[in-house]
Amino acid sequence: MSDRSTAHAPRTAVVWAVLRAELARHPPGPLQVLDAGGGSGQFAVPLAQLGHRVTVVDASPDALAALERRVAERGVADRVTGVQGDADSILRVVDEASQDIVLCHSLLEVVDEPAAVLAPVAQAVRVGGCASILLANRHATVLSRALGGHFVDAVRALADPSGRWGAADAALRRYDLAQASGLVASAGLDVEAVHGVRVVADLVPGALLDTEPGAIDALLELEVAASAHSPFREIATQLHLLGRRR
Repeated sequence: MSDRSTAHAPRTAVVWAVLRAELARHPPGPLQVLDAGGGSGQFAVPLAQLGHRVTVVDASPDALAALERRVAERGVADRVTGVQGDADSILRVVDEASQDIVLCHSLLEVVDEPAAVLAPVAQAVRVGGCASILLANRHATVLSRALGGHFVDAVRALADPSGRWGAADAALRRYDLAQASGLVASAGLDVEAVHGVRVVADLVPGALLDTEPGAIDALLELEVAASAHSPFREIATQLHLLGRRR
């Protein structure tokens, strides 16, 4: 799968739909994008292929090594900069209010202090720019554990304030819509849009997508269509919030 085609994969289609709409708001020309915890460049590389300049800050040297190889293979090494560091120190890498778009994807559920990470993310966004924030949804975990036959885990995830299903749970916390919106607002961003990500994509057998003609396109259409509607949004695997700096 090429990096560009990841924009059309069922599990990332909703996020890319939001990002494409955001990119279309801006005049032609390269934007400054910061990807906090961007790893090997799942979003950074396609954005660079579109002509934008992306800085990836990640704590993992292995992820950054993979990013370096990937950008070289895709011919965008001049537009992607990888920096090793923690997400709460990104203002040592970029100036405050310097970024058109800041990505903070699948990070706030695994850090010790989410508010301390999101604050500099918000501060890095220029006035009028936005932050793309992707978080794990606690309601989806309850359903997922139950559908897998792990009913005790499902009850734990439902009752636990952090949405964790047990000691072996890799996530430190998960969010419902109110918690996620409150966290983003407390960082100084206006919550402009909320979508559910992977509403049904995680439930569909891969064999069906491989064998049924037109199944992937139909699933993409369904994911995007359902993403902004309740109750589908509230049970999606992830919540995506677009926060605007005013």
